[in-house]
Amino acid sequence: MLKSSTSEVMSQGVAIEDAVGECGSGEGSKATPYVPKSIGTVEDPTAALRTLIQSNELAFLMGAHDGLSAAIARQAGFAGLWASGLSISASLGYRDANEASWTDVVEVVSRMAHASGLPILVDGDSGFGNFNNARLLATKLLQRGAAGVCLEDKGFPKMNSFVGDRHPLAEIGEFSGRLRAVKDTTGGDLVLVARTEALIAGHGLDEALARAEAYAAAGADAILIHSGKSEPAEILAFAVQWQNKLPVVIVPTKYYRTPISVYRDAGISTVIWANHAMRAAVAGMREVCSRIIAEESIAGIEPEVATLDEVFGLLRYDELAAAEERYLPKHG
Repeated sequence: MLKSSTSEVMSQGVAIEDAVGECGSGEGSKATPYVPKSIGTVEDPTAALRTLIQSNELAFLMGAHDGLSAAIARQAGFAGLWASGLSISASLGYRDANEASWTDVVEVVSRMAHASGLPILVDGDSGFGNFNNARLLATKLLQRGAAGVCLEDKGFPKMNSFVGDRHPLAEIGEFSGRLRAVKDTTGGDLVLVARTEALIAGHGLDEALARAEAYAAAGADAILIHSGKSEPAEILAFAVQWQNKLPVVIVPTKYYRTPISVYRDAGISTVIWANHAMRAAVAGMREVCSRIIAEESIAGIEPEVATLDEVFGLLRYDELAAAEERYLPKHG
């Protein structure tokens, strides 16, 4: 895995805003080369993720679902990743209802870690069972390069938060046991984020706060408060009442129009852009496939897609060529 200093991670805000890749279009046009944004290397992924989440500066995690999307997020300048359960499931052809197994998730996370070298917070759903399944998942994720795991207070199997209205919550004491089991097993080696689905399940602010208090007492390092509303009022109300007892993580998939300044003013710790890389891939692949079948040619789309050289650069074929020069015998 790539390595370097956690202090360099905090430059991500500027890197993200500056990272711009343009592609030309039309007959005879040439794509403008993409200029990657270096964030430095990461010496200790867990320490880097902890620094991001605990910093006074608003941090951003980019959702990824495989090695390629993880490498692209790093190239764009993101300093940390969210291994999205929805995106990983979709990329494997499964629904986000625990149809993908925990071993599927662990394998994908391993590929993401190898391809990016970034700290990864893994969407661990509800832990794939009881306390024993949750601690086994956490152990395997730690062994395969993850920096943190996020567990949500639902039963198993769970359903994606934005599908339907049946989202029964786990009993507080039982879920707290899952969290304690993970913490006792991994200690400070894995960042533990407790996600409450109280608002998703239709409960009020008091229930969300009560659960957050219990999860903090069980050893969580941060609280993810989730909402399906199109505006952030209940999230902001939670932040006011919570008073940063632990860092607050949000996923503004539904209330995406809210300016980032609102989160900064509210003292939010971390924003997760959860599934946009996967959704962009779906839209892009659909467009390209539709055009190729309609035009019976790739001439029209060639100027609008990534060049092979860009793909080779992203996956560091240059390093392989240099290694061949060093390690393979020369002939004739």
